Amino acid sequence: MKTRTIRLSLLAAGVMLASGALHADSHDARAVAERLVDEHFQDSTLSREEQIEEMMWFAKAAEPFRGMEINTVAEGLTTHIYERDVLAEAFTELTGIELTHNIIGEGDVVNNMQTQMQSGRNIYDGYVNDTDSIGTHIRYGTTVNISNAMENEWADYTLPTLALDDFIGLQYGTGPDGSVYQLPTQQFANLYWFRYDWFQREDLQKQFREIYGYDLGVPTNWTAYEDIAEFFTENVGEIDGTKIYGHMDYGRRDPSLGWRFHDSWLSMAGMGSPGVPFGNPVDDWGIRVNEQSQPVGASVSRGGATNSPAAVFAVTKMVDWLDKYAPPEASGMTFGEAGPVPAQGNVAQQMFWYTAFTADMTDPELPVTDEEGNPKWRMAPSPTGPYWEEGMKVGYQDVGGWTFFDSTPEDRRTAAWLFAQFTVSKTVSLEKLMEGLTPIRESDVFSEQMTEMAPKLGGLVEFYRSPNESNWTPSSTNVPDYPRMAPLWWQNLAPAVSGDISPKEALDNLAGDLDGIMERLARAKVFDTYAPNLNEARDPQYWLDQPGSPKPKLDNEMPQGTTVPYDDMMEAWMAAGSRE
Repeated sequence: MKTRTIRLSLLAAGVMLASGALHADSHDARAVAERLVDEHFQDSTLSREEQIEEMMWFAKAAEPFRGMEINTVAEGLTTHIYERDVLAEAFTELTGIELTHNIIGEGDVVNNMQTQMQSGRNIYDGYVNDTDSIGTHIRYGTTVNISNAMENEWADYTLPTLALDDFIGLQYGTGPDGSVYQLPTQQFANLYWFRYDWFQREDLQKQFREIYGYDLGVPTNWTAYEDIAEFFTENVGEIDGTKIYGHMDYGRRDPSLGWRFHDSWLSMAGMGSPGVPFGNPVDDWGIRVNEQSQPVGASVSRGGATNSPAAVFAVTKMVDWLDKYAPPEASGMTFGEAGPVPAQGNVAQQMFWYTAFTADMTDPELPVTDEEGNPKWRMAPSPTGPYWEEGMKVGYQDVGGWTFFDSTPEDRRTAAWLFAQFTVSKTVSLEKLMEGLTPIRESDVFSEQMTEMAPKLGGLVEFYRSPNESNWTPSSTNVPDYPRMAPLWWQNLAPAVSGDISPKEALDNLAGDLDGIMERLARAKVFDTYAPNLNEARDPQYWLDQPGSPKPKLDNEMPQGTTVPYDDMMEAWMAAGSRE
């Protein structure tokens, strides 16, 4: 592989020399590197000289590819827009590679990726693709194994200071074989969000204690969340002349409704198995795998848990809370429309809140910040449901990872690999974090700059500094074809959200469809490895009687509500997360 890489590099260099392309000498490259560091990347965990050395490495490594036009793609998060507007331009200036970082819709990223995997036609030279698709990438045999490439075709093009052990979230783009298939470039979690200022009011604390018999605080179970939702919606009702609600969500029949469910909602209730990052043998989709990492079923009748009592409980609560405690318009909203609503100041809490919206919550003009821009809100761990047990994942982490395909010509994907590393290098990663609030490096999270920003970010920094952060994880390696299977969630569960069918009927349909598509894919022999091998369907009671997931229905799914004071919880988190 290495010999072929050198031959490709010589060919690329020859073409550019023939066309009159000029190589910048090291003096010119250093001048560019110094200016870029001083203009754009002053905040870094590296010294200025270390940053310049890292930039000089990119300039040198990119020499064989100068003059090439490379296209990469990502979805429209603030982080990726920063990569497009700042990092792509800086990379082009530094390396002479004409790099265009395209921003398109998340669904379009998946569709283009799927088309390239199936057709073998190169559409983009590098993709930022959610690691929810890790199960797809390990099975089809078309995704570049980054670990192998770093030792072979990319050996001369891998940044010496890349420091994979500094990455948080690397495990989510790693296959069962221990190889990295996706390199994280951003991540954000799904947490509990609440109005800290309201929860601190003595009159509301007294009123809540009189009604429910325990303290108003961060809910640690779903009963407490429901009590607090009821309290603010029905007992408080209005604050400062504004009608308020105890819960926020969204319910429109739309692909984003699928994200809302398969982003760990069932596992938050406790549907799956213990084991981080994904739950073993039953993951957060309810899909069971055997010891060879082959999916054997989603339905309880095959040993899965997608339509188990815990899953029915989780979907039932989502539907009930949306109907009873959320603003009336929430049921007609999508993910994007609902995200900014808590910032408007009339919502007390949201159990399923993406930290990608943190930046939208910090404007001093908003009713949820004070005149200095300090948040009146906080984020905390989401409460867990009655089926949850110690050792299980707690919530969802969205991780976008650089992904490459063998259908991309080797010189083009190598040039794109250089840009991917540039976007996560220590020279630029802290500035990128401060811009988009989607951390990828532990060194950045523990930086002085993040310590300084922490009071404005309502618990985000404390969350990522806690060792508990690793209990929030994306979809698992158990999902064999994410692009095909993810739409089944919103298509099957939307009728339950709208009240047309029961949650149990909807989940039975979903589990059956998941099993059906896995069976068809296995029969078509499309997978190189870890192909589904479904268990024969049998009486569901057989599996419910076995230890672990799927779990039988509890006699009491709503035990006594429990809460914890936010400040006590944060103190414990920070003590656990402190560094020597």
